[in-house]
Formats: sequence, structure tokens, C-alpha cells
Amino acid sequence: MLAFIITTIVCFITYLLLTTGSGDIAGLWSIEEMLFGLILSLIAGFISHATFLKEDTRMVNPIRWVLFLVYLIGPFFVALAKANVDVAYRVITGKIKPGIVKIQPDLKTDLGVTMLANSITLTPGTLSVDVDEDNKELFIHWINVDEEAVKKKPVDCRYVCGGFPKWIRRITE
Repeated sequence: MLAFIITTIVCFITYLLLTTGSGDIAGLWSIEEMLFGLILSLIAGFISHATFLKEDTRMVNPIRWVLFLVYLIGPFFVALAKANVDVAYRVITGKIKPGIVKIQPDLKTDLGVTMLANSITLTPGTLSVDVDEDNKELFIHWINVDEEAVKKKPVDCRYVCGGFPKWIRRITE
């Protein structure tokens, strides 16, 4: 029941944010629009509550969402900017040594592994290729495999994804 309520509230807030500015209530929403949004949110909450919140409600904590925003604006954005410059340099000079490496990020939750895989994929020069069945190892295609990094098996996570796992651990665990 708690998962249904939380999912419905999140859907309703998302609906309100997406339809802001088109009504009479404080110049933001109309009564009909809010009722329609509530009905849609109830339907979406009923259909997807088991998927949205599986076994725990840890990610409902607003502090985790603030940490997520700090991660996106801070470390992720900085890594994204550096990777764009690095990939542009490698494209211009042709200095690439592509390869697939295996890393063990030591993340305990599926959400953490998913966030890391998406962060790696969104960063130019790297691409998450596969995750093993236990979510213990990620296989990453790297545009410039560092010879020092591949001496250790699996590759140290810091070479490929920097401080991403540390931040994601703070957010999801």
C-alpha cells in the first residue's frame, strides 16, 4: 500500500510540474486539469507501484534526491566535460587504443549498478557493454585503454569511471 501511495504522489507531482502555467489556480493549473492529473496518477500508481518501489523505500528520502542532484551538477558534469575534451583530442589526433575492460564497482543495489552503467555510458569515450548476472562486474568499452590500468584484473574502477561509484554508493546504499 505504501508503494502505491508513494508512486501515485510522485506521478501526480510530475504531472503538475509538466503542466504548470495553464490554469486558474494561482495561474498554474485548472481544477479540471488537477482532477485529470489525479486520476491519471492513481491509474499509473496502481499499474506501476510494484516496479517503481520494489522491496524498500530508501530512495524516497529527499536527502538522497538532493545528493543525486549534487552528483549530477558536480562530479558527473565535470567528468562529462573532461571526457568531451579528451574524446575530441583523440578524434583529432587519432590516438586511441580501444578495448573492453572488466571492473568491479562493489555496489550492492541494482539501482546503484544501473546508475553507474548509465553514468559510464553517458560519458563520451566509454560505453557499458554488459553486466554479469550477480551485478558484481561491469564490462566497459573504453576508447583509450590505459596500460597501467589493465595490469590488474579486474581493472581498478578509478581509471574508467573516477569517483562515480563513491557518489552512487552515497546515494543508493
